Amino acid sequence: MSEAVAPLNGAKYEGFVSLRAMGLQGMITLRGDLSDAKLKKAVKAATGQAVPAQRKIAHEGESGVAWMSPDELLLFVPYAEVDAKLTELHEALAGTHFLAVNVSDARAMFHLDGAGVREVMAKISPVDMSAAAFGPGDFRRSRMAQVPAAFWMPTDTSVQVVCFRSVSDYAFNLLKTSAEPGGEVGYF
Repeated sequence: MSEAVAPLNGAKYEGFVSLRAMGLQGMITLRGDLSDAKLKKAVKAATGQAVPAQRKIAHEGESGVAWMSPDELLLFVPYAEVDAKLTELHEALAGTHFLAVNVSDARAMFHLDGAGVREVMAKISPVDMSAAAFGPGDFRRSRMAQVPAAFWMPTDTSVQVVCFRSVSDYAFNLLKTSAEPGGEVGYF
């Protein structure tokens, strides 16, 4: 059996913000009735977090849950625990209409850190990155230039991005270009 390899093997870049490709992260797409008490209980058991409100994320360490759409969540769990968490979800949600799928190896994650993270994201995404409109705990499923992506701010000076693994090289280079020294606009 081959061992899993993180996308871009931890590539890093230092511009007016720091950028790094993150390691392996367990991710489960969960679709169902987000108001269902059984689903809410299963999500809490799997991640330690409650189902978040629309366009929000509850995340701590390797575990969390993000609102993706009115009937979809993205669960974050330790990579080594994905199969066990899927089994738990299937058992907890038996008899209800749901879909739970391991998407860990189909996704890539990036971490940006520094005072200019809002500028980096505002240059490449059609999201209002002002502090009044987007802050820690907010989550957006949008795009970065030509690719679909989702992102959130763990803190006022950091952003985490999830995209398809197949476009991870493009996404890294896009973020890198947006963070190049001298590229600060100063809008935020």
